[in-house]
Amino acid sequence: MVPLLHMVLLVGVGIVVWRMGMWSGTGVLVGVVCGLIVVAFFAAREARTAAGFAHGVAEEARAADQAAALGALAVAERTLLWSTDQLCGGTRPSVPAIAEPQSAGPAARVEAAVHALKAQVVVSLVRVHDESATDVLLDVLRRLAMRGHALVARALEDLTKLERATDDPEWLAPLWRIDHLMIRLRRHVESTAVLGGASLRTSRQPLSVMSVLRGASSEVVQFARVSTVAGSAVADIGLAGHVGPDVMHVLAELIENACEHSDPATQVTVRAQPVQAGLAIEVEDRGVGMRPEVRDQMNRLLSTPDEVDVSDQVRAGQIGLLTAAKLAQRHAVFVQLQENPTGGTTALVVVPTGVLVQMPPVPKVSVQQTGPRPVDAPSAQPTPVQPAAQAEQSQRAGEPPLPRRPRTHGALRATAPQQPAPMTAATPGMAADFLAGSRKGSSTQPSES
Repeated sequence: MVPLLHMVLLVGVGIVVWRMGMWSGTGVLVGVVCGLIVVAFFAAREARTAAGFAHGVAEEARAADQAAALGALAVAERTLLWSTDQLCGGTRPSVPAIAEPQSAGPAARVEAAVHALKAQVVVSLVRVHDESATDVLLDVLRRLAMRGHALVARALEDLTKLERATDDPEWLAPLWRIDHLMIRLRRHVESTAVLGGASLRTSRQPLSVMSVLRGASSEVVQFARVSTVAGSAVADIGLAGHVGPDVMHVLAELIENACEHSDPATQVTVRAQPVQAGLAIEVEDRGVGMRPEVRDQMNRLLSTPDEVDVSDQVRAGQIGLLTAAKLAQRHAVFVQLQENPTGGTTALVVVPTGVLVQMPPVPKVSVQQTGPRPVDAPSAQPTPVQPAAQAEQSQRAGEPPLPRRPRTHGALRATAPQQPAPMTAATPGMAADFLAGSRKGSSTQPSES
């Protein structure tokens, strides 16, 4: 503005001098031009000075912004290094808070972006660390489960040989109890494998519905309380070999859960019937029921096990429903808990039609003997009261035959008078009935025996 004022003043003086006639017009014009040149010179110099000052101010601002950005980056680098050291040391670092920008300039926006990026990187580091640790843990679970499963299978094979080698009820009773314990231990080992992302149950042939129901009932602690109801409508229905063993595992977990949360004096009923969507199986108990919010939470777990936080349940050792949810999700099996009219809980399992198969008719055979477990017909001993394996061993060893006793319905009971066992206790006769059906149903599952 100063050069402009000088120029206006110079023109005004020239006009006044020309009016007063002190100078001629040419002289006034020359003087004005000379003055304008001087004003232009001073104006250019002032402009250069102002431009230099503005440039200096801009450079200082740019340097300040650059320093702020470098400072924010340095802080982010130190935070990430510290977070990495914490994770490597076994400590979970806290996610840094995102600070609000104190101004609206470019530097403030850059600094805010750096802080946001820092928080996201820390979150990503924690997530990668957790997933890596989870993968390692799952791999360890799978490997331990496979080894444990092989050991349990060998133990069951040895128990089978012992059970077939004797007919003495004093020996069979503890053998049956150990057999049942091993079957339950096998299910827990298989649950560990399921939580590790693998399934150890396989079958080369389809399983009938009754084999699946009876096999599931025989795997629970209080198997004597379980009542299986399946009409003739499901007699010719079976489950595909890759699905049947896992559905049996799902039902075993649901039956175990129903027995644990209901009155020991009541029964747990398992029903199966074909429906339009496939095969519907109901596990009904007469317990105290579940609160609606708890039932909703369990149903969310059963429908989407990967989206529900189950850390509290795992810490409490409640992995039955989680195992059932994982297996049901693998085969698109629908599982839902419902309140029944008695106030208890009914677990509804719907097996889709796509995994159901038609079972061939079972040929009618005449049963020669009754016992706790089916055995091959003896080839050299016509007497049906002595097991074939024992008879063959006695013949090969040249030993005298064991005392023979006729089989009766109470052959597995002890000779001494005993009090009748409560409903929840397993007796040798009950174990024989249930486990014989389980063995027959699982005879098509080589990896499970």
